[in-house]
Amino acid sequence: MRRSSSLARLSSAGTTALAALAMVAAGTQAATAAEPGPGRVTSTRQLPADSSAAEAAVSAAEDLAAAKVGAKQALDPVAALSDSTGTTHVRMDRTYAGLRVVGGDLVVHTTKAGRVTSSQTLTRTLDLATTPRVTAAKVLKQLGTTVKKSGAPELVVDAIAGANPRLAWLVTTSGTQADGTPSRIDHYIDASTGRTLHAVQRIHTVDGDGQSLYGGTVPLQLTQSGSSYLLKDPTRGNTYTIDVNNKTESILCQLLGIACATGPVFSSPDTHFGTGSTSSRESAAVDAQYGTNVTWDYYKNVHGRNGIFGTGQGSFNRVHYGKNYVNAFWDGEKMTYGDGDGNRYGPLTSLDVAGHEMSHGVTENSANLTYSGESGGLNEATSDIFGTMVEFYANNSQDKGDYLIGEQFDATGQGLRRMDDPASDGKSVNCWSSSVKNLDVHYSSGVGNHFFYLLAEGSGAKTINGVAHSSSTCNGSSVSGIGRDAAQKIWYRALTVYMTSSTNYAGARTASLNAASDLYGAGSVQYNAVASAWSAVNVN
Repeated sequence: MRRSSSLARLSSAGTTALAALAMVAAGTQAATAAEPGPGRVTSTRQLPADSSAAEAAVSAAEDLAAAKVGAKQALDPVAALSDSTGTTHVRMDRTYAGLRVVGGDLVVHTTKAGRVTSSQTLTRTLDLATTPRVTAAKVLKQLGTTVKKSGAPELVVDAIAGANPRLAWLVTTSGTQADGTPSRIDHYIDASTGRTLHAVQRIHTVDGDGQSLYGGTVPLQLTQSGSSYLLKDPTRGNTYTIDVNNKTESILCQLLGIACATGPVFSSPDTHFGTGSTSSRESAAVDAQYGTNVTWDYYKNVHGRNGIFGTGQGSFNRVHYGKNYVNAFWDGEKMTYGDGDGNRYGPLTSLDVAGHEMSHGVTENSANLTYSGESGGLNEATSDIFGTMVEFYANNSQDKGDYLIGEQFDATGQGLRRMDDPASDGKSVNCWSSSVKNLDVHYSSGVGNHFFYLLAEGSGAKTINGVAHSSSTCNGSSVSGIGRDAAQKIWYRALTVYMTSSTNYAGARTASLNAASDLYGAGSVQYNAVASAWSAVNVN
């Protein structure tokens, strides 16, 4: 499924809105990273999804009680990883009586010694009727809107909630959100009663301002075409940037995925692009391409990931989308940036925005966290976390790393969110409670953002690259940070090895503790810090 993702909501004024030293500043953190010891994970490599290890994992899962694999079920391996310890991790999708089980995905972990465990949110073996009482035609009439592509609802098992799977119709509708952002909503409708179970927005957006506009003079890798040079990078999966000339998505694009807004790849008679001013349409393109390049390098050099998709395939950027469009979004294959409103917000092509949006692609191609409820908050927090880590990785003197999200494109310098104190925006939350799942995902992300800041930097006041930060805890404790290097590696492993589509905050605590144990050992400084940071945001 294609998904689009965003950085944040704006206030009502705008719609409720990387190849230098990696982590030089990490050495200033409170705790020193432990050296990997016996049995610790020092590297992880990707295996083919159809490898013998993956096939063996499927067989093992079928015999594993915790995997909840019963009659009429089948497992399809979609990704596989192998650790230096010999442990493999195979991510699988699940079907029941031939129907896709949404939220039934799992990861099967097999140690070198043959011990098998799983990570999943499905808590019961499936046993349900697969004949719908409500017809597809009735569902379409009930929605009263145009259905994307074929117009045929898909009969699925909805296990997103984990505990009470139901037969449901999945219908994707298309349109335009209030701020001009394309909309693709997955509606899950109970196939027995016709009641809407939940709806998930697949376009995830960002809001902002822009100027290399933001990063000064930055290096670019170009492709020569005759006597011209294209803003296309052959060293990073052929990523490129195009000018859509302020067009927006057509009805055909929204319904059928054709005739979408497009335009030429930026070209120049020489090897120089942009002027650092919005008077040149190339300037925003430079920022977009730079952001793509740095994000690619961050994931490759820090996490060993070969591009957003993990395959070496590049994505691409569209700039100058719409008019007075104060947003940006990832739709599963590309980034799209608006030019802002020309007042408080300019082009939305800042570095942390690029890192944020492209990280939605990493999430989509790993845990695939559902974009609603607590898993949606984790999805957004993951993009804030890695967008911020991309900014630190870049070590760009014009855009130094901090824990503010989107401050470069906001003329006030405040940004959209703060990870040290998410609640300072008046809408996000610092602490977990049972009501967090009911918040917009941009605001429920505050729990994950606050956790990560405490884990990396610790509680209390400090100045980072000239920006004052201050973070308190929800339980009155004091937390010592372990540094960004360890914190980001723990979060990446938790995401790609242990989280699944319906992981909630309690599940994220378990996933990150497992990741810390793998990397640094159970009972290590890092492991204990993860536990303390989660408790500090009321996730126990």
